[in-house]
Amino acid sequence: MSIRKSVVAGRFYPAAKDEIIQQIEEIKQKEYPQINLSLKDKKIIGGVVPHAGYMFSAYQAVHFFEILKQSNNKYDTIIIINPNHTGLGHEIAFDDNEVWETPLGKVDVDIDFGQKLGITISGVEQQNEHAAEVMVPFLQHFLDYPFKIAPITLSHQTFKNAKYLAGRIKDVADLTHQKILIIASSDFSHFLTPEQGKERDAYVIENILNLNSVAVEKVIKEKNISVCGYGPIMTLMEYAKLVAKNPKVNLLRTGHSGEIIPSGEVVDYVSILFSA
Repeated sequence: MSIRKSVVAGRFYPAAKDEIIQQIEEIKQKEYPQINLSLKDKKIIGGVVPHAGYMFSAYQAVHFFEILKQSNNKYDTIIIINPNHTGLGHEIAFDDNEVWETPLGKVDVDIDFGQKLGITISGVEQQNEHAAEVMVPFLQHFLDYPFKIAPITLSHQTFKNAKYLAGRIKDVADLTHQKILIIASSDFSHFLTPEQGKERDAYVIENILNLNSVAVEKVIKEKNISVCGYGPIMTLMEYAKLVAKNPKVNLLRTGHSGEIIPSGEVVDYVSILFSA
């Protein structure tokens, strides 16, 4: 059995199980009064979740995962779509490991789902990639039922690839009758002042809320906005439109690294929930 071991435990999140749980719970308690728990009654399709170190981005992430925890939705497979920070591998790829392991335990990869997608199956993309891995301890901590993960790296981020991938995911889910959730792993503007980042992100967030993927791609390219996972975000947007007549998009929480360690150059974090 091929097992992908954690590559960023001890860096992006603690290396010890108890410390991971403690960090997540402490941040959740701080955020809890602001979490929009009315959304738990929605049929949740997926979410945009940041993938930085927990000390920075868990303040946004816990909003999505706590709503997910308290909802009545249960999912067979959770698809994690991440951008490629290493530059290695294929245009679109499904991870080739059978199991992912973190300090919180092991999670099975839905190999069958990956094979049915008809995309490249490869382990190169995830070897040193953090953007999907950081989602797994959150899922392990917040969800109290068995689930599988389907890690997909979208290296070549275009509207065309996002629309194609969304269609393939919908087709396979229909074929297998699985209940799936999509996590689009992405941070927002990188290494700008807080004011510059907020201004640039606003262009992207507006188009996400309007479910306009073409406009997301256009504004990111025209204004050179450093949202690193806009491909996964567009995929979630297109998937939501395939599975719901009138998808709802709720902005959960925004913030930046300078709120934790003051700096003139910050990275922005945004969490967004998609529901039917």
